[in-house]
Amino acid sequence: MAPDFLVTHSGGFHADELLSSVILTHLFPAARLVRSRAPQWMTPADDRIIYDVGGAYDPAAGIFDHHQRGAPLRDDGQPFSSFGLIWRQFGRNYLEALGVPASDIDALHASFDLGFVLPVDLMDNGAVSPSVAGVLGKLTLPVLLETLKPVFDEREPDADDRAFQDALAIARSFVEASIRQGAAKLRAESIVLHAIAAAGSERVLELPMGMPFRPAIVKAGADQLLFVVHPRETDWCVTGIRRASDGFELRADLPKAWAGLSGADLAAVCGVADATFCHNGRFIAAAKTREAIMEMARIAVAVASAAGA
Repeated sequence: MAPDFLVTHSGGFHADELLSSVILTHLFPAARLVRSRAPQWMTPADDRIIYDVGGAYDPAAGIFDHHQRGAPLRDDGQPFSSFGLIWRQFGRNYLEALGVPASDIDALHASFDLGFVLPVDLMDNGAVSPSVAGVLGKLTLPVLLETLKPVFDEREPDADDRAFQDALAIARSFVEASIRQGAAKLRAESIVLHAIAAAGSERVLELPMGMPFRPAIVKAGADQLLFVVHPRETDWCVTGIRRASDGFELRADLPKAWAGLSGADLAAVCGVADATFCHNGRFIAAAKTREAIMEMARIAVAVASAAGA
């Protein structure tokens, strides 16, 4: 049965209960969000979900706190915040409510937990500091969300609640955007894996449009691939494949002679009349037609192969 109340603490807010509220208010839009520390609201009951407050963790009773002794830990020993607990309990339902295909729910639930939920959990518990991000520390999502709290001398009685509601809308946009991106990556993976199978031993992978491709290439073990080709709005491009997800080194660069050239200059050097552009970094080039870009890709493979790629 759907709850009538979603209960969290009043006063200043943190990212974990704010992001938990994103999940719960979407799943239970008719429930009233109550921000209170009054004992009567902290008492578990069939009509409510209590989170980030209450001093207990009991999913069956609808209470999800993480501040008490003996609070639950992840399988690897890392701590949960209320967000992690709510995500573990309700995340799959949330993804289903957003229209994520059933076949993708488990994978997306796990990837969102690792990439989005866990950092919030760790920061909320003091297990990691924003300072690890260096000069970007103040731009981490938990810190940014907390900047939406009222300033110290904003003394109106409803200031905290108004700020919470404003922050909730912003937090929702980040969660939903991240889910959309994650779902899109899974769709792209399916398309890329099919294209890899069709390409066989070819060293150039042709895709029907621009999309994330490296994870699927790595998953497929398609080490023979050097370049990816796909259409854009008005032309075609050939792109290098990064060796690692966190670096810029490519399996093969485009020919050095093409670097930074465009138009007739590039066409003259590469010998492809419809060639239009090559980035100075040699990771992407463009041409007017599919035939032209495939010829550029063929030349790039030949040059790279001669160099030992």
